[in-house]
Amino acid sequence: MKTETLAELNAERAARRPVILVTDTANGAQRLVKASDIVADPLRAELSKQLRMGKSGMIEAADGRKLFLNVYAPTARLVVIGAVHISQALAPLARALDYDVTVVDPRTAFASPERFPDVPLIAEWPDVALPTLNVDHYTAFVAVTHDPKIDDPALLHAFERDCFYIGALGSRKTHAKRAERLRAQGAKDSDIARIHAPIGLNIGAVSPSEIAVAIMAEITAQLRLPPKEKEEAA
Repeated sequence: MKTETLAELNAERAARRPVILVTDTANGAQRLVKASDIVADPLRAELSKQLRMGKSGMIEAADGRKLFLNVYAPTARLVVIGAVHISQALAPLARALDYDVTVVDPRTAFASPERFPDVPLIAEWPDVALPTLNVDHYTAFVAVTHDPKIDDPALLHAFERDCFYIGALGSRKTHAKRAERLRAQGAKDSDIARIHAPIGLNIGAVSPSEIAVAIMAEITAQLRLPPKEKEEAA
């Protein structure tokens, strides 16, 4: 790999931006494709598919060339607002799926190491905790406290940071009231439309553990499926 290509690759990875190294297996020629350039690339369908999968692999181009795609995707994060029973089931499940998980809750009685062993906890209000986490597009964001003083400012932060998934606990009636509050605080309708609420795929989940499974299934669909299939899964 050329020095300048390696430097560019490392810069993209440091910024948590996906990048794909395309190698022609016949002659060793290489080129780097940034995520922002995929839509205009001749291999956009193949590049998009491999990036969604988060895996490197061999493809065959239309002209018969065999190309190896080295996919460098950021480790997905999960930020959970609320150290509640659902979060106790959700955190280890997400970690088993290789997410970097952080739980935020200013209520120290809930956000305790005993309740969340081996999970990073921040016992602060969202306006203090979230700026330190560098929330970005590769972050799934889940608000489950049922307390507007905690959930609402956290959701506003998620809108600003363009999280790939934003979910919030509550019924449709609860969500309608939430939407009114968020609009009053400057949220756009397009922002509110991004919230998955009621949270999780509709699998009839009842217990905290079942709800956690439904949430992770919905997050996985948002991360891995192409746009049309995401709509069908919603």
